[in-house]
Amino acid sequence: MTRALVLVLDSFGIGATPDAPAFGDAGADTLGHIAAACARGEADSAERHGPLALPNLGRLGLFHAHRESTGDWAEGVTPPDTVTGAYGHARELSSGKDTPSGHWELAGVPVRFEWGYFLEREHSFPPALLEALVREAGLPGVLGDCHASGTEIIARLGEEHRRTGQPIVYTSADSVFQIAAHEEAFGLARLYEVCEIARRLLEPYNIGRVIARPFTGDDAASFTRTAARRDYSVEPPAPTVLQRLHDDGGQVVAIGKIADIYAHCGISQTIKASGHDALFDATLAALEVAGERTLIMTNFVDFDMVYGHRRDVAGYAAALEAFDARLPELLGRLAPDDLLVLTADHGCDPTWTGTDHTREHVPVLAVGAGLAAGSLGARASFADIGQSLAEHFGLPPMDDGESFLPARPHQGDQ
Repeated sequence: MTRALVLVLDSFGIGATPDAPAFGDAGADTLGHIAAACARGEADSAERHGPLALPNLGRLGLFHAHRESTGDWAEGVTPPDTVTGAYGHARELSSGKDTPSGHWELAGVPVRFEWGYFLEREHSFPPALLEALVREAGLPGVLGDCHASGTEIIARLGEEHRRTGQPIVYTSADSVFQIAAHEEAFGLARLYEVCEIARRLLEPYNIGRVIARPFTGDDAASFTRTAARRDYSVEPPAPTVLQRLHDDGGQVVAIGKIADIYAHCGISQTIKASGHDALFDATLAALEVAGERTLIMTNFVDFDMVYGHRRDVAGYAAALEAFDARLPELLGRLAPDDLLVLTADHGCDPTWTGTDHTREHVPVLAVGAGLAAGSLGARASFADIGQSLAEHFGLPPMDDGESFLPARPHQGDQ
C-alpha cells in the first residue's frame, strides 16, 4: 500500500543556513542551543531536567543531521550507536523564513517572489488600510497597530478590547496581519468576518496570511488564546504535490493548521486538533483508516507558537521530549511500503533575540519506502521532500527538488 506521512515540527531548525546573516540570524541553532541549555541545567523545570533526551529521534538520525549541518555534535547528547533512519539537512530556496514559504517549498513549490511586510515596529500599518478595515467591517476602531508577541499584546490590550469592542491588530517580521479578539465578547463569527474583509483589503500589499487569534478569559491574568485560530492564506503560486496527488485521485488528510497554510488547495479532509497530544492522536487515527495513495500531513504548531516565539527554552525541550516519547506508537504502525518524513518549516531559536523566526536548515528524517539507513547529505531545497512524495505516489516530477528515494528498477531489470 502506497501511503505517506509528513510530520512538520513547526520551527525545529538544526543550524543556521549560509544565507542566515542576511536575515540577522548568523549562529542561530534551535536544536543546538536547546541542547546546550539543557546540558548546563538552564532548562530544568517541573516537566523535565538534565541533558536533552531524544532517543527515538536520535535513532532516526536527528543528531547526525545536526552535526552535518553545524559541524559539531549537540552539547550534552549521546549519539546512538545505530541509526535506523535516513537523515539529512535541507536549506530553503524561498526568499523568507515564514510559515507559508516553508510549507509550500516542502510541498515542492518554493517562493521566489518577495512577500510584502510591515516593517515599522510601531504604527505598523498604513492608515488607509486601517481606515478601510474600520469602515468596511463596521468597527469602532482598532488597537495595537504594532509588532508584538501574541500573548503579550493580548495581556496588554485585552481588557481595553473588551471595554471598547475594538479588535487588536498586530504583525511581526513575517508577512502577516493578525487580529485578536475575545471569543465571547466580540464573537468568533464576527472575528472571522473581519479577517475575511482584511484578507481582501490586503491583496495589494502582497501579505501572506491573515490570522484570526481568538482568546477567552476575564482579565490580563486569565486571557488564553483558543484552538479556534484560523489562517487566511493566499493560494500557492503553483500546484503543490498535495494538489497534484488530490487531482490524481489520491487522498490528502490535513491535520492541524495544514489546510489553512495551503489555502485548502488539494485537501481531501481537514482534521482540527489543539495541542501536540491531540495532534498525535489524530495522526494515528488517520493512519488507521488511510487507504491506498493517502498522504497525511500534520503540523505540530506548539513548538513554534507556544515555545519558540515566547523564547521558552525549557518548554521547547519538554515538548520535544514528549513528542519523542510518542514516536514508537507511530513507527510501530507503519506498513513496509509507507513513507514517513519528519521535518520543519523554518527555525525559531528560543535563545535568540526578539520573538521572530530564524533562518535555519531543517531536518529531513525519513523511514520506509525502501530507504536505507544513513546520510542523505545536504539537501539544496526543502522541495526535495515534495519531489520524493511525487515519486512515491507515481506522480509526474515537480519542477523543483531532487528525490532522495532509492532509484526504482526499470521493468526490464526486475
